[in-house]
Amino acid sequence: MANQYDVAIAGSGIVGMSTALWAQRRGLQVAICDANAAGSGATFGPACTMATYACVPINSPSVVTSLPSLLFSKNSPLTVNYWYAIKNWRWMLSFLMNCRSSRVEAIGTQLGALLREADAGLDPLIEEIGAEDLIVEEDCLYVWATKDGFKDARQGIELRRRQGVAMQEIGPDEIRSLEPNLKMPMYRGLRFQGTRYILHPQKLVERMQNHFMRNGGTVIEKAVSSVEAAAERVTVHFHDEDTLTSGHFVVATGAHGKSIKGAGVESLPLGVERGYHVTFANHRNKLSRPVGWAEAGLYATPMELGLRFAGTVELDALSAPSNPNRITYLRRRAKEMFGQLDGPSEEWLGFRPTMPDALPVIGPSQKSERIIHAFGHQHIGLTLGGLTGRMVTDMVTGQAPNPDASGLSGKRFGFL
Repeated sequence: MANQYDVAIAGSGIVGMSTALWAQRRGLQVAICDANAAGSGATFGPACTMATYACVPINSPSVVTSLPSLLFSKNSPLTVNYWYAIKNWRWMLSFLMNCRSSRVEAIGTQLGALLREADAGLDPLIEEIGAEDLIVEEDCLYVWATKDGFKDARQGIELRRRQGVAMQEIGPDEIRSLEPNLKMPMYRGLRFQGTRYILHPQKLVERMQNHFMRNGGTVIEKAVSSVEAAAERVTVHFHDEDTLTSGHFVVATGAHGKSIKGAGVESLPLGVERGYHVTFANHRNKLSRPVGWAEAGLYATPMELGLRFAGTVELDALSAPSNPNRITYLRRRAKEMFGQLDGPSEEWLGFRPTMPDALPVIGPSQKSERIIHAFGHQHIGLTLGGLTGRMVTDMVTGQAPNPDASGLSGKRFGFL
């Protein structure tokens, strides 16, 4: 049986489409497989910062010390379904073990190495598809409302410095001079310099797909159910019993990776952070750049669709219904930031794929070297999508990926 494609990719979000374009640039025959519209999943809903400064993992010692407040305060950006937590106790324990200072430093160093190359992974694709109009070059602000909150963040700030993040510590007067519409309390802030954000991430991915198809790429509007790897090929099975064969297969389905049987994802500690956003169509002009409110766990971003408030973390099952309390939380925090707003015009729930060590999984499956994993980017998938695509293509073509990916394989987990 001859291979129909050099590489088949499950998932048409930013990671999958970036992989498709990088592989196509190398002359490979590529198929993208996804029953949903390109960029309509987790890629659609984030704060849309190209967060090359985000080397501080969500794991931190302060998470452990502030756990009671995070779990029980009405102002907490975290919500946990306790039955889900008990069922996934292994993931929870591993997450807490990775909150040790030594692990945070090691994780931050690995994230820093990836983030320093992030623009080099995405920029060639933006230029190739002509999407410069969707990218805004503007410094990003991150604001702490309280002295205690800023004190708790000091270790993370120093980690950013060690990773070479360009940033300036500023006070409330300068924050207000940059963004005079902000009304919440302010203690200190960071101004991340040389950053960018995306006005409409789904449009970006749609343009990627259109360019991919114009250049001979294949889009299969079906979900992959299972795969079987042999010595020289991978057979891909769809839910309608149709199949295709390819030289390599890439899992880029984010938090849904365990639904593909035989790909080796089912034995990995792939968790889900459910994230929400609300968008106010009439208030984009309230800000000139993304502003993160640290204690509230959210960003406000002026986007094409309006002013988006995105963030929070909910630990619950993929199949659980949307939690209206999370939307209420975002709306309340939005009012605290800006006063009364009209709307919102849009409410959204999405699923961040998250590993307990806050690092993505980029590398071959334990099932076969012909199956490549590319998921688990938690809050920075939009930032690292282009680079992940380049790294995966390096693996498919037998090259050593840059930066080094040896510590990113799912094989790093000891309970495979």
